[in-house]
Amino acid sequence: MKFNRKLIGLALGSLMAMAGTANAAEGYGECKLYGKQGTEHITPAVPGQFTVIINLPAVGEFNGDTPETITSGREFCMAVNIAHRLGLEKVVLKNASFDSIVAGQNKDFDVALALISVTEPRKKVVDFSTPYAFGSYGLAAKAGSNVTAENVRDAKFGTQAGTTMVSWAQDTLQAKNLSVFDDTGAMFTAVAAGNVDVVMTDLSVVLGQVAASNGKLAVIGQYQTGGETAGIYPKGSSAKPVIDKIIADMKEEGTLKELEAQYLAPAWGGKTPADVPVWKY
Repeated sequence: MKFNRKLIGLALGSLMAMAGTANAAEGYGECKLYGKQGTEHITPAVPGQFTVIINLPAVGEFNGDTPETITSGREFCMAVNIAHRLGLEKVVLKNASFDSIVAGQNKDFDVALALISVTEPRKKVVDFSTPYAFGSYGLAAKAGSNVTAENVRDAKFGTQAGTTMVSWAQDTLQAKNLSVFDDTGAMFTAVAAGNVDVVMTDLSVVLGQVAASNGKLAVIGQYQTGGETAGIYPKGSSAKPVIDKIIADMKEEGTLKELEAQYLAPAWGGKTPADVPVWKY
């Protein structure tokens, strides 16, 4: 039997490329490393690796459509730098619903990073990390929309299941026509299609999704609620004090600010939170 060596070579090359892509996020991707390797130690949930639960899509935070294709992003490189200081060279990402993350339903992971707001009810089922950011609720609508701070309560309003924004939209904003979506992607697809007039989620996510919409969507406002953003550990995690120390060190050293400048500003398309009008509620 004769084999076409050229075709075999092409096939092997494709398989190698696919394998390289699949394993990209198991290393450190494109992230710049800060601090010394192996200065701290934990017993990881899965031996030999740092396992991180995420919620996609998360433009600017985890850049990629699947966990296997992510090699950059603010929260990704934050996770990489934690792993680096722990002496763990393998970072493995696992995608999960936001609902399951805040309900403490995931297992065998070291930390979850998904722009999670710290709340008292959530503290009953999960442990929070040292906060690493402060969140605002951002609002996005189709470009040219007539949704304003004055009429937003009457608009067809959308937000994401499991987030603090569901009860906030109902109780504080008193949105009259609220739709709750299972994930970020479905929510932004709905507003782009005109199925809802406006959607609300973390301002960082809104800025990233709008920048990626090629002009179809616009950031129209933000509500500043003063909430803290932190990672989540399994309840009772022995790794918490160690990882908390690393996050606090990175904050004090300016590493977190550098990661924000590297990955969030470009993902936001030149727009910053300071450029977005603050709406009263």
